[in-house]
Amino acid sequence: MDLLLAVRMYINKMIDESGPGMKVLLMDKETISVVSVVYSQSEILRKEVYLFERIDAGANRELMKHLKCICFVRPTRENVEALCHEFKHPKYGSYYVYFSNIIPKTDIKQLAECDEQEIVKEIQEFYADYLAVSPHVFHLNIPNVYHEFNWVPETLNRVMQGLSSALLALKKAPAIRYQNSSEMAHRLAERVRQLMAKESALFDFRSNGPQPVLLILDRREDSVSPLLNQWTYQAMVHELLGINNNRVSLADVPNVSREMQEVVLSSESDEFYSANKYSNFGEIAMSIKQLMEEYQTKAKMHAKVESVTDMKNFIENYPQFKKISGAVSKHVTLVGELSRLTAQNDLLQVSELEQELVAGHLDHAECVQRMRQVITNPKVTTLDALRLVLLYNLRFERDPARDSHTFTELLRRKGAPDRWLQLSDKLIRFGGARFRLTDLFHSETVSANAFMRRLAKGIRGVENIYTQHAPLVKDLVDQLVKNRLKEASYPFLGGAQMRERPQDVFVFILGGMTYEEAFAIHELNKANPSCRVCIGGTTIHNAKSFLEEIWNSDLV
Repeated sequence: MDLLLAVRMYINKMIDESGPGMKVLLMDKETISVVSVVYSQSEILRKEVYLFERIDAGANRELMKHLKCICFVRPTRENVEALCHEFKHPKYGSYYVYFSNIIPKTDIKQLAECDEQEIVKEIQEFYADYLAVSPHVFHLNIPNVYHEFNWVPETLNRVMQGLSSALLALKKAPAIRYQNSSEMAHRLAERVRQLMAKESALFDFRSNGPQPVLLILDRREDSVSPLLNQWTYQAMVHELLGINNNRVSLADVPNVSREMQEVVLSSESDEFYSANKYSNFGEIAMSIKQLMEEYQTKAKMHAKVESVTDMKNFIENYPQFKKISGAVSKHVTLVGELSRLTAQNDLLQVSELEQELVAGHLDHAECVQRMRQVITNPKVTTLDALRLVLLYNLRFERDPARDSHTFTELLRRKGAPDRWLQLSDKLIRFGGARFRLTDLFHSETVSANAFMRRLAKGIRGVENIYTQHAPLVKDLVDQLVKNRLKEASYPFLGGAQMRERPQDVFVFILGGMTYEEAFAIHELNKANPSCRVCIGGTTIHNAKSFLEEIWNSDLV
């Protein structure tokens, strides 16, 4: 199961079916993102696609009858109407139309009626209605899905379409399980099942093995994972700098060069990133050192151009040399900025306390003392102080000694905006114990096991202090693939049951996933080669985007 390869194959097929010659790629806002995360612009240019246009640009596009038009858009009413207008007033010589999801037959008929000049050579459905971040990770780029902890109909429909598109791309018709405590998860599961029944011919995939399983979860079950600082490369970049459609803005980095103000992080085109995105921060430093040494060796070789043979070798190897040079500049800049922010914001101290909070190493009195020290540290940012307060309130939600007021006042003195001061109460409503099926902190056994946990912490060593937390999804998927996931808490839709262990598993988290969870699934796939797990979400959160999700969740 390779979500990224599936989208690349669709794009290749679109371009190949139009034949040789100069082409324009006509897209909408969302399909531009779908394409950009799996293909660089330079790769597309090598396939004779010389122009990229937006379908909503309308009259602003030039008349270019010598170009073939590959149109890749979502099957929305707005896009169908735009295409109808396009076909009546064509700007290109011929059109090859591909919808990223299922399109109603009535819309196809309407498009056919508008093609009076018979310029449309092809209309097909290619199921690429999701953003493929890596072979096992996808998201839909839809933040803020909660509306008073319920679905807005348009959002529910869009999420159902994106999720079903991923299933169709990989040719899977799964049994569906959902989180029983979440009405939103139940409704999404029902909508996916209804679509599978309605489009039964599309989902008629024959398989010799066990039926795949789709597990639909709600972000509210685990509010801890998005609040933690991260220490693997990909997750750390997203947490501290933000990754948007594989792009990272470095415009605010001190003394950054113009060409480094925005960089691309793609597993497909960046070998170093592909090999190191799940490495921890200490390992990244060593990998960067090796990359620089390789670059320096090649640079010395290129400096010795003394003969015709040397010149020939230089010309042959220059593209690879330039590629390594670009990778060195990019990753040295990125890792340098991560190091600067880590030291400037005292993130090691913050992260250690975060991990001890969620791992249950501290009793309440110890926690309060440590929290005061860290929050009043002038190097610690207001955002990091807020994370600690939110984790504290979740951890000690039902403890009579919990003192939210004191920490709220400390945040106020630190300059936290008023809306941040309201987030503690909002978080309890969002993901407190009343909603959750799971005791995230194992609070019923903390006092009995506190000494053993401290001892284990000492044995494991300092390199593990910052990565003690494992996201809940890791445990749930591990139980699922072993056929041990409780059906009372995560029932099959329609009462279906499975006796065999599943080999293909889709996990979807409404309310957004995290790169920590993507890493956890990657580790599970490595440990269980006979089982293939993909994970997706409505978006990929860092702490800032998750706080926005919480803030908007119960707004009317």
